[in-house]
Amino acid sequence: MSSSIPVPTPILVATSAGNAFPVRRVFCIGRNYAAHAREMGANPDREPPFFFTAWAETVVPGGGRIAYPQGTADYHHEIELVVAIGESGRNVPIEKALSIVHGYAVGLDMTRRDLQAEAKSAGRPWDVAKNVEQSKPVGKIRSGPGFDPSAGSIVLSVNGEEKQRGDLGDMIWSVTEVIAHISNFYRLEPGDLIFTGTPSGVGPVGVGDRLVCEIEGLEALTVSIAPMEP
Repeated sequence: MSSSIPVPTPILVATSAGNAFPVRRVFCIGRNYAAHAREMGANPDREPPFFFTAWAETVVPGGGRIAYPQGTADYHHEIELVVAIGESGRNVPIEKALSIVHGYAVGLDMTRRDLQAEAKSAGRPWDVAKNVEQSKPVGKIRSGPGFDPSAGSIVLSVNGEEKQRGDLGDMIWSVTEVIAHISNFYRLEPGDLIFTGTPSGVGPVGVGDRLVCEIEGLEALTVSIAPMEP
């Protein structure tokens, strides 16, 4: 049967193995670093992390130029470790969580912070703040074994000035715990990406800014903020 409309082009992220990783779904962990939770006005001792979802179409493979979105005057950067899922898994035990991982990458979860604040105050979902076109740049995925997601520096700079610095070991929920938790609600499938949270220091960017995102052991991700196209 032919399609009545053009079939969407799959989102393909390059890997260190020289092939492409097709993105299926995106899961994002919120408030997974205690210092960031506090800077957002939350109490990590009382409120555990949580997750939300985003469209695959928000992913920008390799970074580069991304548009400053409409509807906001306060667009924030959030550097994150991204986990690429390579095998199916439901109710995955923590001790087996890494067995379904394909690889890891540096990512950005860009946020319309003013709209997020409005949603929070009204007790509404964050979709308009987080599920934004071109808001999830992802660097090259490091495939296979050899990367330790439990420790390593995570750093973001804007125009050469360091803004965020932390360590993967500062996560409240580890990568294995994140995978196990999400798999209790959804069957994780090959092609899923998990953004694992951001350290403190998030802040606004503007058109013309250049962001460099680095996680120890992974290929860096560079992004430039461009005007919104008509």
